[in-house]
Amino acid sequence: MARLQATWWQRKKYILHTVVLALPVWFIYQSLNPQFPALWQEQQAGEFKIAPMPLNEDAPYSHHNEYVKDFFIAFNQGDISNVRQAYLNIGQAPLPLTEFTKDEEGIMHGTSHGQHAHAIAPKTISADDKLWITIQTWQGKLHTLKWDIPSQFITQ
Repeated sequence: MARLQATWWQRKKYILHTVVLALPVWFIYQSLNPQFPALWQEQQAGEFKIAPMPLNEDAPYSHHNEYVKDFFIAFNQGDISNVRQAYLNIGQAPLPLTEFTKDEEGIMHGTSHGQHAHAIAPKTISADDKLWITIQTWQGKLHTLKWDIPSQFITQ
């Protein structure tokens, strides 16, 4: 049975169907081409040359009742197998190792090509805060590095 009058819905429903079919293509393209902020300045600690990179420019988020910010850590020099334990935190001072051992937050993990960490952070990052990396080697040496937080991450 043919419709003699085309309604608004009959004329426009194909546009809605086209948008619904195009959305998965858009989301797949975005997931295959992620955009990351630039690596921060590389620093030397013992045998290691390290450059952190935040995975986004968002504020810290709540993860298991603790605020964290995700980082990729590039070890550009040094053997990662010489690291016994390594941690990240954002704050005015590095957290002691005893504080890190209470939970899994802040622990660096990954492969020799790159490490990942949920850096323990305050709810809002201030200009006084720094990114701290604490590395303990199997020989017991403790290395601590700090980076200034770029202005786009400061919320106060």
